[in-house]
Amino acid sequence: MNDILPADLPRFMTRPTRFLFFTGKGGVGKTSIACAAALSLADCGKSVLLVSTDPASNLDEILDVPLTDHPVAVPNAGRLDVLNIDPTAAAEAYRARVLAQMDAKTSARERETVREQLSGACTTEIAAFDEFVGRLADEGGGYDHIVFDTAPTGHTLRLLSLPKAWSGFLADNDQGASCLGPHSGLKTQEQRFRVAMAALCDPAVTTVILVTRPERGAIAEAGRTSSELRLLGLGNQHLVVNGLFHAGDPSDATAQSLEAQGQDALAEMPAVLRTLPRDDIPLRPFEMMGLDALRSLLRSGPLPASHAGPAIAAPWVGDLPGLDRLIDLLAADGKGLIMVMGKGGVGKTTIAAAIALGLVERGHGVHLSTTDPAAHLEMTMAGNVPGLLVDRIDPKAETDRYIAKIMEQRGSTLDAQGQALLREDLASPCTEEVAVFHAFSHIVAEARSAFVVLDTAPTGHSLLLMDATGAYHRQMTRQSALHTLAGRITTPLMRLQDADYTRILLVTLAETTPVSQASALQDDLRRAEIEPFAWIINKSLLAAGSDDTLLRQRLVGERKQIDRIRGVMAKKLFFVPWQATPPVGVTALEELAHDRSTHNDQPPQLSEAM
Repeated sequence: MNDILPADLPRFMTRPTRFLFFTGKGGVGKTSIACAAALSLADCGKSVLLVSTDPASNLDEILDVPLTDHPVAVPNAGRLDVLNIDPTAAAEAYRARVLAQMDAKTSARERETVREQLSGACTTEIAAFDEFVGRLADEGGGYDHIVFDTAPTGHTLRLLSLPKAWSGFLADNDQGASCLGPHSGLKTQEQRFRVAMAALCDPAVTTVILVTRPERGAIAEAGRTSSELRLLGLGNQHLVVNGLFHAGDPSDATAQSLEAQGQDALAEMPAVLRTLPRDDIPLRPFEMMGLDALRSLLRSGPLPASHAGPAIAAPWVGDLPGLDRLIDLLAADGKGLIMVMGKGGVGKTTIAAAIALGLVERGHGVHLSTTDPAAHLEMTMAGNVPGLLVDRIDPKAETDRYIAKIMEQRGSTLDAQGQALLREDLASPCTEEVAVFHAFSHIVAEARSAFVVLDTAPTGHSLLLMDATGAYHRQMTRQSALHTLAGRITTPLMRLQDADYTRILLVTLAETTPVSQASALQDDLRRAEIEPFAWIINKSLLAAGSDDTLLRQRLVGERKQIDRIRGVMAKKLFFVPWQATPPVGVTALEELAHDRSTHNDQPPQLSEAM
């Protein structure tokens, strides 16, 4: 081991600050880049803590080590420790601290009421941020470097903006309790939060690494994220373009168009990103699983011979039913809720839009909406279609609407002082959680008489929304039992559990991490008694076909994932081939919806890599 970092590492590793904060759109490779950076530092003798703030983290799979909410040493990785901030465990610990501050004479029923009030997604966010702050302060750790692998950008920006929201709420509200817990407890944390944010905003201490792919959508989101982080004070930024591809076969149409798409996207990079220092990481012929792969990711020069593996000798399609066949199945119901779910970056928005257009083409009216705070839907559609209503659940607009409704309903009978107290209480950041849930519930109910296609947020954020749905269901069923209304209520969760009402579609890429996370999401849904209808493999190179050497090597991994999904995971499986041009705009999305793929019963043959 030595303290000098190798010269062939990217520029952001030349003089690494103590805190390295990796963020970006889901699916761009944040976790792989963060792991590779942490491993490089550890290999050079540094003590390193790698922290995930992503509720849907796959660090355990990449590093092949079980994760907990306490640091765990990574075998054969020098002085590298890793942990995952478990939102569920953090929320339970937070609830325990709140309950411990309650008066000893408080009844069991009152304690249970408080626990139920603290069961929502907002409490989970608060608790997770508290854990994040503790790691940022390195309380008792003494690490040379702390590397943060964050959730997709919409969730991360929400997390970083929370202290500002809480400070404003606490400054104006002295009523002693809210859904955030006792104010006195939060006020004691306020200074701690400020110190943590000061460290994040200090360029001598923290570097924010924006990770993107050479794709228009990912780069556009990186630009928006850069601007929003600057507004929060995080200005020391570095851009990493991951997975840059150069075609090895000039006659291969798939390879040439893949390279051209990347170069075109980079050429259109927004000005806010052009001013940043930048590193390009080439596309590798293998997935980033295990220490050997991670050690090669950031190094320039030829890959070790051990990474040369077999390749699929020729293009192969096989039995890969396309999106058109899935839309036929969905259209036969005549109405219903179609929820498109999956990990960030797998193309949920594109698939949701294509399905909606396919249903409209078959003569159905469709409401297409999204719960994703990053809101890519309008950019993907880029046009209007008769019979299709497109909108989104805007947290700010829904919160304003909810506050106005509550003030009208409950505030009309209050005096000026009572109205002021009610408005103060509604200023809680938790009000947004309630407002978004109400909007979600209204959209779910629309599917009683029409098609509703819902593009959900990345997995972690969606699960928080599902938690709110479950909490509301429990509350309503308890109340109905008390008022002899059992059997006469239908909650949103009950609609999601109804296979005749709701079709859940899990979108993934044919790669280990997205497939594993889709499988974990399916397990979570099944625990809530919600059964997915079908899986969709998006951007399939195997379905598109290629003779490029590097791409043929990647096809081996794709075939393994297809066999894995077919074997035990999916009852129905559909495919969307990788597209030579990005499927943006109504025309391109309609063409995507028409794709039935082709069929060939011959399995692919393997040959030695060239």
